[in-house]
Amino acid sequence: MKKNLIAVIILALVLINLILTAILTFTIIPQTKKSNELIDMVCSAINLELESGESSTTPTVPIEDIEVFKIESEFQTNLKPGADGTVRYAVFSVSLSLNTKSEAYKTFGGAEGLLAKESIIQSEINTIVSSYTLDEFNADGYKNVKEAILSAMQEMFGGKDFIVGVNFSSVSTQ
Repeated sequence: MKKNLIAVIILALVLINLILTAILTFTIIPQTKKSNELIDMVCSAINLELESGESSTTPTVPIEDIEVFKIESEFQTNLKPGADGTVRYAVFSVSLSLNTKSEAYKTFGGAEGLLAKESIIQSEINTIVSSYTLDEFNADGYKNVKEAILSAMQEMFGGKDFIVGVNFSSVSTQ
């Protein structure tokens, strides 16, 4: 008799467990789906915001359409003092990647034409680099400095399709 009573209690507990699992499943799954939809909407809104408006990236140019304008003189620029107040400096070489298929390439004469404007370009690069602290300059492989120089050069030469890249061939900071 005790074995039958224990079997009945176990069967009742299994049925109660099954019913509670079914209730949980039917109440949690719709909420989970709603949460997933909300997460998808937020992700798509963030994606739209990042990709909307004017694109800040430069056009992709095939390597065969790129000419490199190397600024011959090496830069030695004082950096903005950091939190410790110590004067730091950076020594670096810069080259600009030019799109040979751009209309501005014909207007400015490519690397030969930029040679006449080299002192203006050097002055602008010095101004940009001197506004960074040592930590800001070294951050993320000089990415923020390169982007600032690229943006200034594109503004100077009237568009994003002429100067498409800034390259540091050597960098030393102190």
